[in-house]
Amino acid sequence: MASNRENFGSRTTAVLAMAGSAIGLGNIWRFPYMVGQNGGAAFIIVYLLCAVMLCIPIFIAESIIGKRTQQSTFSAMDKLAPGTSWKWIGLLTVFTPLIILSYYSVVGGWSIEYLIKSLTFSFTDPAVSRDAHSAIFGSFITSTWKPLILHTLFMAINAVVVIAGVRKGIEKFTKITTPVLFLLVVLIMIYSLTLPGAGAGIEYMVKPDFSKLTGAAMLSAMGQSFFSLSLGVGCILTYASYLKKNENLMATGLYTSVFDVLFAIIAGFAIMPAVFAAGIEPGAGPGLIFETLPFIFSTMGASAPMISNIVAIIFFVTILFAALTSSVSMLETGVAWLVDEKKMSRAKATMILFGGCWALGVLCSLSYGPLADFHIFGATIFDLCDHMTSDFLMTFGSLLFVLFVGWKMKKADVKDEFTNGGSLKGNTRIFNVVYFFIRFIAPVVIVVIFATNLLEKLHLL
Repeated sequence: MASNRENFGSRTTAVLAMAGSAIGLGNIWRFPYMVGQNGGAAFIIVYLLCAVMLCIPIFIAESIIGKRTQQSTFSAMDKLAPGTSWKWIGLLTVFTPLIILSYYSVVGGWSIEYLIKSLTFSFTDPAVSRDAHSAIFGSFITSTWKPLILHTLFMAINAVVVIAGVRKGIEKFTKITTPVLFLLVVLIMIYSLTLPGAGAGIEYMVKPDFSKLTGAAMLSAMGQSFFSLSLGVGCILTYASYLKKNENLMATGLYTSVFDVLFAIIAGFAIMPAVFAAGIEPGAGPGLIFETLPFIFSTMGASAPMISNIVAIIFFVTILFAALTSSVSMLETGVAWLVDEKKMSRAKATMILFGGCWALGVLCSLSYGPLADFHIFGATIFDLCDHMTSDFLMTFGSLLFVLFVGWKMKKADVKDEFTNGGSLKGNTRIFNVVYFFIRFIAPVVIVVIFATNLLEKLHLL
């Protein structure tokens, strides 16, 4: 029953949990190379505008559904729109994060491998070329057993945290890891900013070049701001269902969004100056974490091997923590559904989903090795899961959430939840603006992103 549902202990712990869910590999890995590929500071400006105009309204829409019902996605939709098909939309947002978790866990296993490499001083030899680092990474991910073992370990850590519950597991875990994440990425940034030649990277991050801000770059900024907060997959809705009934959703949304954006910006300043200092092209692409940065650490090791190795350790601890805070929320979304809807124990629900995600993750991992030639719709299993969720299911889920709150729910009910029955005077004054963005602006922008992704996949753009 909802009355017996666990709650986060305070707004601080709720924001840390939600920020931890939002802050993931996308902030450390995807954001810096997206900045590098799309014109530096100009991209960041559009990204920040999108975060305010798009992400916060979607975040609030998801949160309203979760907080009002104190149920998981499927049950929440069924409760607010009984006898309709909306509950099946809720079910879609149960399975989307589980698919993401399956391949995300594989990458989480890679982060464990590279943390082990840094702990064994593998990035101190300046004679190792960038191509050699790429070959090392390629050899690792195409092997069979080691990636599978590390994928299993990463999934097991998630299961342990989720089985412990909201207060004793998720809250306690994110209460420690989220602040540590910020501390670690700030330490990396400080080191990166002091490197010889880092000034070019700093200039790249703060001096906008609008000539490089193409339509495609603007759409990329929209997409990055959108995916950065883990929107459209039910994670925010599920965490919002654990909020206390008197929680201020506007404050929670703002704090979470600020933490997420701030972390991404700091990560950019932590990585881009080092990239420029090493004389590497800023648009290094998806191989930035596991190929380019180990080469940078090795290059730095020529003059100060111990410092370089400490930085490498800090960096890959940061990567691992960022991956875990996001993946825990993905697993919790499915567990909450089984607990609410099927009345399972938390432990049983976790182990069932652990098994399913682990099995799909095995196929995703093997798609770099023995199953590399096995394609579905022209893509490996890993790439299919990635593109299906990030390009379509997340976007579709977010669109349905804002349409549900903006057009299906009664405006009076939305206002009641947003203002806590009118007791939050500040929220009452800005409600109509927020509601306008949820109802009109967010759906249009989401449709543009969705249509652009679809046309690109069909090679029509």
